[in-house]
Amino acid sequence: MKVLYIGDIVGKVGRTTSKGVLPNFVDRYKIDFVIANGENVAGGFGVTDKTAGEILNCGVHVITTGNHVWDKKESIPCIAKEDRILRPVNYP
Repeated sequence: MKVLYIGDIVGKVGRTTSKGVLPNFVDRYKIDFVIANGENVAGGFGVTDKTAGEILNCGVHVITTGNHVWDKKESIPCIAKEDRILRPVNYP
């Protein structure tokens, strides 16, 4: 099994790059599972339904987060309803 881990996807530039590069990269290298850190995917702070959807739809299977995920209020309901977003256990 080939697993790809992508470090922090930050803001619109990170989302645009992911959409432009990831699908072909996954096909070319026959990647089976993609994990990406998305704690700063929404304008550099947090994650929203829209931004999570963008990176999940381009081939990411699971989004990890860290302390910056709490920088946007919109992150809380997004994390609560999206099973593919992991939150840090050691943060509220």
